[in-house]
Amino acid sequence: MKHFVRERICDCIKVEQELLENESLQEKIIDLAQVISKSLKNGGKIILCGNGGSASDAMHFAGEIVGRFQKERMAWPAIVLNADIATVTAIANDYGYDNVFARQMQGHAVSGDTFIGISTSGNSENVYRAVLEAKKTGLKTAALLGKDGGKIGEAVEYPLVIPCMITARIQESHILLIHILCELIENGMCT
Repeated sequence: MKHFVRERICDCIKVEQELLENESLQEKIIDLAQVISKSLKNGGKIILCGNGGSASDAMHFAGEIVGRFQKERMAWPAIVLNADIATVTAIANDYGYDNVFARQMQGHAVSGDTFIGISTSGNSENVYRAVLEAKKTGLKTAALLGKDGGKIGEAVEYPLVIPCMITARIQESHILLIHILCELIENGMCT
């Protein structure tokens, strides 16, 4: 069992080592942090969504933005489309699950906001449709993705892709990216 534990830790380190060597991804992270900071400074908000573990990651990201990450500061606006279960189930019932996030984008998104979808496959239909709705409204669009980025990676301006096929390793790396983004945003907003 100890060998198994060590093997999983090594798997995680291997993926993160690849991220350390991926300068293109690092530049996209910095660019996205600057876009989000500019949006927040101009009165915009962050709109996030995901399914399953990615839904939890979206809520984690928003919690760090509205609450705080490492610095005492004002709260900044972020909403998570998957967090309102009454709205999600009402829309799913009336319009189908593929539309649960796009329909909310129509109600919440305004120009100047930033949209961030999270999908380990890069192909979650409801996240993809939210991206399309965000683009119609003129939002900057980003996504935390896995594998090859899928169709969401092709649709967003800032695809942050973890090039791995294992969902658990992708999710572990997504948390790392979320924490890096939060720290960069706080540093940019609090100087």
